[in-house]
Amino acid sequence: MKHLRASLAIGTALTAMIALSSCASNEGGTPAASGDSSGSASTSLSGTLNGVGSSAQSNAQTAWTKGFQTSNSGVTINYDPSGSGAGRKAFIGGGAQFAGSDSALKDDELSGTFALCASGSKGIDIPVYVSPVALVYNLDGVKDLKLDAPTIAKIFSGKITKWNDSAIAKLNSGAKLPSSSITPVYRSDSSGTTTNFTDYLHQVAPSDWTAEAGDAFPYKTGEGAAKGSGVVSAVTGGKGTIGYVDNSSAGDLSVVAVKVGGGFVKPSAEVASKIAETSPLDTARGSNDVVVKVNRKAIDTAEYPITLVSYMIACQQYKDAAVGSLVKAYAEYITSTDGQQAAADTAKSAPMTGTLLEKAEAAAKSIK
Repeated sequence: MKHLRASLAIGTALTAMIALSSCASNEGGTPAASGDSSGSASTSLSGTLNGVGSSAQSNAQTAWTKGFQTSNSGVTINYDPSGSGAGRKAFIGGGAQFAGSDSALKDDELSGTFALCASGSKGIDIPVYVSPVALVYNLDGVKDLKLDAPTIAKIFSGKITKWNDSAIAKLNSGAKLPSSSITPVYRSDSSGTTTNFTDYLHQVAPSDWTAEAGDAFPYKTGEGAAKGSGVVSAVTGGKGTIGYVDNSSAGDLSVVAVKVGGGFVKPSAEVASKIAETSPLDTARGSNDVVVKVNRKAIDTAEYPITLVSYMIACQQYKDAAVGSLVKAYAEYITSTDGQQAAADTAKSAPMTGTLLEKAEAAAKSIK
C-alpha cells in the first residue's frame, strides 16, 4: 500500500491525480467489482483514489487496499492515516475522494458543501470498521488491572494521580500497586478514537467527566501524542503510563479490564461485534447515512461499551461519475464479507453482522 503523506493544502493537486477510466461506467453498466463480495477480477476499473483519515483504520486499510488492488490491478488506493478530523476536512475540501473517520460527519459539516459531490448531494457515513478501544498501560508488576468508568475519568482528568489511590486499590484487591505517579497519555491530534473514549466517559461517569464528547481531548494532564502509534510509543517508553488506542495497535502492552455490569471485560472482536449489532442507529440520518449510537451504558458482559464504529465517508453522488464508480466499487468490497474478514485477520477488528452489515452494504451500493 502506498501512503499519501502530503499536506492537506494540496487538495487540488490530489484531485487532479485522478485518471479514471471505467468501461463499465462509460457503458452505463455496473463496475465489475460491484456486487461481488470477493472484489474479484475486473480489468475495467483503473485510476487512483486518495483517502485520508482514521489511524485506527490504518491496518484495515492495508488489508482492504491489498485485496482490492490484487483483484483490480489497474487501481491504486492511497490512504494517509492522519486522523479522523484531518480526514473529514480533506474530504470536505476536495483533497481526498473518501475519508476514514471514527466519528460520523457532524451537523455543521453536513450543513456545508462538499467539493467533490454533485450539486445537492452530501457526504454519507458508511460503517466499515468495528473495533474496541483498548486502555493500554505500562506498570511494573501489575498485569491484570481492573478499572471502572468513574476511576478512568478521574485518572484522565488528573483527579487521581497515584497508582495506589484507594479507588484503584478497591477494584484490584490483592494487587501490589505502587505509590508512583500516573501519566495518562491522550491523543494530541483531532481524533475519532478520542470522541468514542470521551463519549463513554461522559455518558457513564458524567459527574466525573463533565466535558462533552469530542475529537479534541479536553484536559491537558499527562502527555499528548499524535495518532495511535504515538500513544503506543509514549505508553511503551514511559513508566506508570496509561493511554487509549484502537485494539489493533495494543501489541504486547497490558490491557485494562473495564467494568461492565457486574463484571469486568477486556476488549475483543467478539464483545465489540455484539455491541455494534445491538446498538441503535441514529434515526435522524438519511436512509444511506448509517450512523451507530453505541450503547455506552451496556451492562451485559458479552458487550464492550468503549467500542468505536468507524466510517468510510463518501459522496452520495460525485460530480465525476467515474470517480463515483471507483469509490462505489471500493466501498462494496470493504463492506463485503470478504472485506470484513480481511480486516479482522489483519487488524483484529470485529466483522459487521446482521442488520448493520446489510445497512452498510446497501449504503455502499447507493453511491453514484
